[in-house]
Amino acid sequence: MKAIQFYGKNDYALTDVARPEIKDGEILLKVKAAAVCGSDLRMIQNGYQGVTRETPRIYGHEISGIIEQTGRSVTGYKPGMTVAIAPNMGCGTCDACVSGNTHLCREYRAFGINMDGGFAEYVVIPEAAVRQGNVVKIDIDEDMTFEKAAVLEPLSCVYNGFEQVGIKPCDTVLIIGAGPIGIMHGMLAKMAGAAKVIITDLNENRVSICKEFDPFFITYAGGELKGFVMEQTQGQGVSVCITACPSPQAQAQALELLAVNGRVNFFGGLPADRSQVTINTNQVHYKQLVLTGSCRASLTQYRKCMKLVQAGVLNIDKIVSATYSIEEYEEAFTAAKEGRNLKNIFVFS
Repeated sequence: MKAIQFYGKNDYALTDVARPEIKDGEILLKVKAAAVCGSDLRMIQNGYQGVTRETPRIYGHEISGIIEQTGRSVTGYKPGMTVAIAPNMGCGTCDACVSGNTHLCREYRAFGINMDGGFAEYVVIPEAAVRQGNVVKIDIDEDMTFEKAAVLEPLSCVYNGFEQVGIKPCDTVLIIGAGPIGIMHGMLAKMAGAAKVIITDLNENRVSICKEFDPFFITYAGGELKGFVMEQTQGQGVSVCITACPSPQAQAQALELLAVNGRVNFFGGLPADRSQVTINTNQVHYKQLVLTGSCRASLTQYRKCMKLVQAGVLNIDKIVSATYSIEEYEEAFTAAKEGRNLKNIFVFS
């Protein structure tokens, strides 16, 4: 089969490898769509622990496809089923896993991160993933294509952050970061009844894409964000701020942009060498602010997002903005690095 194998920092190639064999409890998935994520780009640029020329890996954790084969002990799934794959697995027995938070397990594993993923024609779904519910049945129609099913993974991560801050009707919401993640945060805020959704970014091109995406969004690309936010909120500040970018400055500034009883979600993780952020805790104290973080998504959140898209409640058609064959991998990675599209997706025949 064709697969993009990664060997280290900026070292990868399209290769022909043997189609994997499955064991009794496993599923062989024929990949139909696999989206490129910002974390894929970071692993390409920085490498990943254990990935070498001797031990290559196939990245890609935003996956959908058709079940090609099932092991003899697999029940509930059969060849020909169309499915999406939630990538995060836990040990299954720790307190985090038992509470439904397998994505926060200390022994966390994920497709395309520390095991082979979807930038290939086929991928093995191990028994643990089959048993934990990582394989989600989908109906392919105008509301749910394979491309949109691949985007369920980042959407579910956004939904996790959305749940942490509890957006309510009439809230004013500020999202710092106008990429696909920021736009999906905006979509969920609008769905929840937010009175205003402000999306800002230093990249004017992304801000313009965001405005075209939905005229409801209020966009800003200037250098006086606090003044703009206060003008939009009559000097009160916003109810919710989400930092959908890897910026220490955005995290520090978020607190002064919040209204009394405001909530913030630090969605975008920071580079290890810039993860120490100084904040004014008096703002937390006197304004009764709530600071939250979110990481990955639970299987429940993944399935909720599937239902929202399948029912047409969330229309993510425009998120799927560019598709590529596996042979066009260099073009896809370059487009993702340059932020030319919202989601760049590999599609397989």
